[in-house]
Amino acid sequence: MAKINGNTIKPGMVLQHNGGLWVVTKASHVKPGKGGAFANVEAKNLETGNKLNERFRSEDKVERVTLEQKDYSYLYDGGETLVFMNDENYEQIELQKEWVGEERIPYLQEGMKVVIESHEDRPIGLSLPDHVTLEVAETEPTVKGQTASSSYKPAIANNGVRIMIPPYMSAGEKIVVDTATGEYVRRAD
Repeated sequence: MAKINGNTIKPGMVLQHNGGLWVVTKASHVKPGKGGAFANVEAKNLETGNKLNERFRSEDKVERVTLEQKDYSYLYDGGETLVFMNDENYEQIELQKEWVGEERIPYLQEGMKVVIESHEDRPIGLSLPDHVTLEVAETEPTVKGQTASSSYKPAIANNGVRIMIPPYMSAGEKIVVDTATGEYVRRAD
């Protein structure tokens, strides 16, 4: 781990502070007329999700943590856990469903490549691909003349997620969905 000055903290950095790992969400640097420069830092604890507002002077030293990122493939749902396989050495790890997040689980597909960030061999974060391809399982029928309208209609994808799609689409069509927002992106090729 490298020690860095308080005035070099930027959003996205992971810091070890007060016995925990914190990801910086906001950092504003202030140079007052009197006194030394400092950084107002907002951070989120990677384990507990707690938030922190801290002021670091430019001479303060902070431990910067580098997370190890490895590619994994999603294998299957193991009941309480989800099973992933390391693409390099084929080792399998199980992660608790609540740790992965209920809102992200429906997007996992067998064989999907994900990135798991870890610190000292302990998983800290999981990144899904930006987009996934889903099939429209059910939706309202297309109404003739409504295709020019800019309003979207509700649909349910094959993974059970509700999504708003263009009015001209029907059940059985493949769509690309943003995994971060759950919104329709485009028709799949």
